[in-house]
Amino acid sequence: MRRSFADARRWADDGTKLLLGTVAGLDEAQYARPSLLPGWTRGHVLAHVAANADALRNLVRWAATGEPTPMYASPAERAAGIERGVRMPAAGLETWLRRSATALAEASAALSERQWAAEVVTAQGRTVPATEVPWLRAREVYVHTVDLGLGVAFADLPPAYLEALCADVAAQRGGVPPVEGPLAERAAWLTGRPHRLTGAPELGAWL
Repeated sequence: MRRSFADARRWADDGTKLLLGTVAGLDEAQYARPSLLPGWTRGHVLAHVAANADALRNLVRWAATGEPTPMYASPAERAAGIERGVRMPAAGLETWLRRSATALAEASAALSERQWAAEVVTAQGRTVPATEVPWLRAREVYVHTVDLGLGVAFADLPPAYLEALCADVAAQRGGVPPVEGPLAERAAWLTGRPHRLTGAPELGAWL
């Protein structure tokens, strides 16, 4: 599916609202419970999403100023940021999650059309126009809201977003065999999450 810049911006905003609404008021015990990602608690997932907003804001700054600003200084720095978030009290982690999302949204809103067209480099080393940033954020907030295991499933996400997600992941994975089944189940399968498809080869985790 061909996705538009406007679609990506809407999904990033709506996905952020969904995520923040899902975690509002969680206590320490709920943050410490396992997520649907092996080895990660809900706190790990939320720290990762908060750090992702800060990292994408670096790309927005790059587009705004022309000064190269990598998402993360290094893989080690990225991992350390998540661990710092996990050690925060629940209120502190939720504050970081909300503030980082707001800062990213405000910085993005300030970009001009010319700045949106500027090239930046993702954490995976891909050179893309800054217009990819909202899509990168939409993927994070929607998929990781599902990963929290708090009642939101792929079937609850917008169908047009799921179509775009499936197309994107299939293209990045390369050589993925076509599989028939409900759209939400195909999205779960392609992203390496639990699914109900029959006969689909298992794929490693993605994102």
